[in-house]
Amino acid sequence: MPFPTRRLPMLLLLLTPLAWGIDSPEDGNLQPVPDPPDIPGPVQSGEELAPDVTIMRKGEDLYEEYRINGRLYMIKVKPKIGPPYVMMDKDGDGNMDVRTTDMARSMDIPQWVLFSW
Repeated sequence: MPFPTRRLPMLLLLLTPLAWGIDSPEDGNLQPVPDPPDIPGPVQSGEELAPDVTIMRKGEDLYEEYRINGRLYMIKVKPKIGPPYVMMDKDGDGNMDVRTTDMARSMDIPQWVLFSW
């Protein structure tokens, strides 16, 4: 059974005093908000944060190879005719598994490598 919309404003008016009483304590003992933590310094581990991009031209097509720590994970191809597309290595085995266009690429879920050995 749907809730009657005529009763909703009346219900909100009746519940408003309850909401006002929730955010103001009666005893008045308010605690100050602690200071935010300091911003951490730059990463010193030596690991690269930005990918190395190698741009190559084969014929009239343009290829951009993206590498992190020497491992190829994405190739962006910009052909002379047709829309650009991206080939990605989703599982890290060295084979380009997925081929997408820029429109479909916006639906990719970010994936980061947390541990590797």
